[in-house]
Amino acid sequence: MKDEVYRETQQSIVDFTFGEKVASVFDDMVGRSVPFYDEMQRMVTEMATDFATPGSNVYDLGCSTGTTILNLAPHVPADVKFIGVDNSHEMLKKCELKLKEQNFKGKHELLYADLNEGLKVENASMVLMVLSLQFVRPLYRDRLINQIYEGMNENGCLILVEKFLGEDSIFNRLFIRYYYDMKKRNGYSEMEIAQKREALENVLIPYKPLENREMLLRAGFRYTDTFFKWYNFGGIIAVK
Repeated sequence: MKDEVYRETQQSIVDFTFGEKVASVFDDMVGRSVPFYDEMQRMVTEMATDFATPGSNVYDLGCSTGTTILNLAPHVPADVKFIGVDNSHEMLKKCELKLKEQNFKGKHELLYADLNEGLKVENASMVLMVLSLQFVRPLYRDRLINQIYEGMNENGCLILVEKFLGEDSIFNRLFIRYYYDMKKRNGYSEMEIAQKREALENVLIPYKPLENREMLLRAGFRYTDTFFKWYNFGGIIAVK
C-alpha cells in the first residue's frame, strides 16, 4: 500500500506512532523516505555473513515488518535464531504475517518490548538497530547500548542505521533541505513533508555521528566505523 498517512490536512498534529495506519504502509514509507534504504539493507546483509555465527542469536531491535530478518536469513548459518523486537503490536502482527507469506522457516521469536525500558540480550553475534535507536529517548540510550554490549558475544557486532544531525548547523540546514528535496522527488508533497516533520519533532531525536561513536566507545566497543553516509543519514558498525 502507498503511504498517504499525511496526505490530507490535519487540524492538529499528534506525535508519530507506529500504529495500524503506519504499519499498513510502512514498507512504502521507508522506501520513499530513507535514502538508499535498499542498499543499506544489502550492506547489512553482506556484513551478516562475516559476523553472524552458528548457534547464536541475531537481534533486530525495531524489526518493523521483518524486511531485515528476511534479507539476512539466506546468508547466515541455518541454526541462527532471529529475535525481532518492536514496541508496536501492529508492526509485530505485520511482521509475522510477512514471514508466513514468504514461507520463512528460520528459527525466530518476535517480542513486544519498549526499548526505553531496557532489554535483556543474550548470546548475540549481531544486534541490528535499523532506524530505531533514534526513537529511544536520549536519557535511556546509554543504558540500552550497555545492555546490548553485555549480552553480546566476543567479536559480535552492533549495526546502527540512523538519521543524523550535521556536525555543524550550516551542514545540518543544507542536509535537511537536500533530504526534503529527495522526498519530493519520491512523490511527497510539501504538506506531507511538513506534517510528518511536526509529528516526528518530539519523537525522533537524532544525534550527531560523533555523539553516536562516543556512546559506543563508552559502552566498551573496541572498534567502530561508518559504513554508509548520505547527508543526514548513515550506518555505523561497532565490534565488541
